[in-house]
Amino acid sequence: MWRKLFLTNIGWKLMSLALAFLIWLLVQGVSNDSSTQTERTFTDLPAQLVSGPTDVRTFRLNPDVVQVTVKGPPGIIKALTEREIRVFVDGSITDPTRNFRQRVEVATPTRLTVVRVEPAEVEIIVPPRPATTSPRSKP
Repeated sequence: MWRKLFLTNIGWKLMSLALAFLIWLLVQGVSNDSSTQTERTFTDLPAQLVSGPTDVRTFRLNPDVVQVTVKGPPGIIKALTEREIRVFVDGSITDPTRNFRQRVEVATPTRLTVVRVEPAEVEIIVPPRPATTSPRSKP
């Protein structure tokens, strides 16, 4: 009975065993890759303001630099430069007539995760609109 149990359809059983082993190797590789991730902090990254195309005034950010911590595979983290991390603030979605606070957004290369952004929000300082003078008011 035992002999019949093990030797019947031996080809299918060996293929199933090999497939199970390959799946196990794949799962082990994925779990090991996620556990060996490294964090790295970049300080004094300049934040750029993205505003509407029709507004040509010069907005200011306070503060204008942020600290970003990213997490990812050690090889990618080690080769990462500050120029590959984009920090921006969207100033086009709010009333551009007064100062306001806005969330800082960060874009990183693939396979990296943003862990922390400090400060998470910055103040957008809106300059006053220049006074317009009519041609008739000149003496």
